[in-house]
Amino acid sequence: MSTPRTAIALRPRSAAVLVVASVAGLAMFGWPLLFEPASGQQDAQAPIYFVLLLPLLLLVVLAELSEGGMDAKALAMLGVLSAIQCGLRALSAGTAGLDLVFFLLILGGRVFGAGFGFLLGCTSLFASALLTAGVGPWLPFQMMCAAWLGLGAGLLPKRVTGKKEIAMLAAYGVFAAYFYGALLNLWFWPFLAGIDPSGDQGLAFVPGASLAENLQRFFWFILLTSLGWDTGRAITNAVAIIVLGPAVLLTLRRAARKASFGRAATFGV
Repeated sequence: MSTPRTAIALRPRSAAVLVVASVAGLAMFGWPLLFEPASGQQDAQAPIYFVLLLPLLLLVVLAELSEGGMDAKALAMLGVLSAIQCGLRALSAGTAGLDLVFFLLILGGRVFGAGFGFLLGCTSLFASALLTAGVGPWLPFQMMCAAWLGLGAGLLPKRVTGKKEIAMLAAYGVFAAYFYGALLNLWFWPFLAGIDPSGDQGLAFVPGASLAENLQRFFWFILLTSLGWDTGRAITNAVAIIVLGPAVLLTLRRAARKASFGRAATFGV
C-alpha cells in the first residue's frame, strides 16, 4: 500500500520559520520560569504583552506555511476537518476533561503530515472558539499549543503500523493531554495564583526565586487545580484513538490517496 503524500510540504524556509516561532512561543508560555519582573512590577503584565504578540507570531507562521499557494484539495480537507472539530468540541464541551478535539487533530496530523497538523490545530481551535463563544486572551495560547500537537503527530515515526501504530497514537494522546494542560497552566499561573516576592503564599510565582523552587510551586499548582481535568482528557484521547482510530485512519488515508496532494489535476481526452 503506497503512503499518501503530505498535504502541505514543509520547505526549508518554512521549517526554519516554524522552529524560530516555536522557540519564541515556548518562551512566551514559560515566561514565569525564564524572566524576572522589573523592580516594583508586582502584577503579571507580561502575559498581556504576549497576548498581543502571539497572534502576530502565528500569522507569520501561517503565511509562511501557505507561501506559494496551498493546494486547493489540502485547503478543502482543512476546512472539512476544522468543521468536524467544531462539532466535536461543541458536543464534548470539555466537561470533566471529556474533550474530543485532540482525537481528530492527532489522527489528521498523522495522516496528512506535520504542516497540515500545525494548521489544523490553529484553525480548529479558532473556529470552535468562535462557535462556542470561547474567544479570550487564552485563545492564541490554545491555538499555538494545539498546533504543536498536530505538528508532533505528523512527525511521529511513519514505519510504525497496525496495532503498534494505534498504541503509539494512544500514548501520544495521553502525552498531548498533559502537555496541553501544563502549558496553558504555565502562562496564566501568575495571573491565577498571583506574584508573591516574599514566598509566603504556597502556590504563587516568586520573582527571583530559583528555577527549582518555582517549578515545585508550579507542580503543586497543577496538582491542585487541573491534574484531574487533564487526566480525564488523557483517558478520552486514549479511548477514542483505540476504539475509533483504526476506522478513522483508514478513511483519512483513503481520502489522502484520492486527493493526490501536490499533483496537478489531469483530464482525460
